[in-house]
Amino acid sequence: MNRADAYALMTEYTQGDSLRKHMLAVEAAMRAYARKLNEDVDRWSIVGLLHDFDYERWPNPPDHPLKGSEILRQRDYPEDVIYAIKSHADYLTDCPRVHLIDKALYACDELAGLITATARLRPNGITDLIAASVKKKMKSKGFARGVKREDVERGAADFGVELSEHIQFEIDAMKDIAAELGLERGGANERATDKHR
Repeated sequence: MNRADAYALMTEYTQGDSLRKHMLAVEAAMRAYARKLNEDVDRWSIVGLLHDFDYERWPNPPDHPLKGSEILRQRDYPEDVIYAIKSHADYLTDCPRVHLIDKALYACDELAGLITATARLRPNGITDLIAASVKKKMKSKGFARGVKREDVERGAADFGVELSEHIQFEIDAMKDIAAELGLERGGANERATDKHR
């Protein structure tokens, strides 16, 4: 199990740019938390990178993430990696989040979407984004409707991190790959312009 093979698998099954970027964002957050908590950085990164790799082909529960877990098992991924990925789906009641890696993935997943949506509105992208701005957007029901606020809050609580600190930590992790995520300075304006052409 290595990052190059995991990335190849992710791009094989996921064509959509926004979903690929989402998985990269979650990977960055998981990597940063693994370093902070002295956990296995490669393992945590791969869990983040592959957690939604099957979603484009099988978006309906429980196919996602069960179809993906079958593929990972066929490719000899470790059972704890497969379990962590399965545990991010609330509807899989036989996979409760019990390990730290499971809780980290759940805490980082929905939040990555909220941070991305917030950064896209800003002239400087993610470069000067702070937790308070993301929390303010969380209160707007019409903003990023696909992001479940209760999952963001529950994820942080279950992971044992204070919400504002968690949001800022994930922002900072995503800043490290801002260009790859299309969230660097000016990136938001360029996308908005391209969208209207």
